[in-house]
Amino acid sequence: MEKRQDKKTGPDRPYHHGNLIDELVAATIAIIEERGAENVSVREAAKRAGVSPGAPFRHFRSKTALMTAVAEQAMNRLTESVETARAQAGDEAPLVIFEAIGHGYLRWALANPTHFEVISSRTLIDFSSSDILREQNDAIRRLMISLLTQARENGQLSPSLDLDQLVLGARALVYGLARMAIDGHFPEWNGAEPPSEAMHKTLHLFIRQLTKS
Repeated sequence: MEKRQDKKTGPDRPYHHGNLIDELVAATIAIIEERGAENVSVREAAKRAGVSPGAPFRHFRSKTALMTAVAEQAMNRLTESVETARAQAGDEAPLVIFEAIGHGYLRWALANPTHFEVISSRTLIDFSSSDILREQNDAIRRLMISLLTQARENGQLSPSLDLDQLVLGARALVYGLARMAIDGHFPEWNGAEPPSEAMHKTLHLFIRQLTKS
């Protein structure tokens, strides 16, 4: 479990059984996987973590705050996946790196389905109150825009393409593919190959079409 810095409560503090914030996040994920997000509560997470019912409230005053912490962990993992994909792409052309980032997103979603579920739902978390969520999300979007700008300057993209709309379309594609895979829709739409393969092939096809615009 990753370490997390809570800007409202200060640095993580050690407890007799480990780090309380990390323990509560892990307990929350376990509850979601066993019983669904609707059954999460701060008190239940405390019980799972083996602490008193009041202990978590110094960090999380509500279920939304607790779920937002799970989303922050999800965003940290997504950012790591994006950075790894970008680094592995090396000095490739901007569109190749752009595609690599998309593949990184898909790998993250399949490896972290519960995190994906939580961070995807704005009804479960308070996205706007979290510096981690807003700043890292904006950083990924800025990176995407930068790569597309470079691709257009290099003649890989048509000058007429709206980059903001293109980023939105790319984001919708990888989100939709991940959603379909996690929700089990691929057998009805592409039963010939595993979802992990079908998703990556579809993303590659999308990127190829951009160079033909």
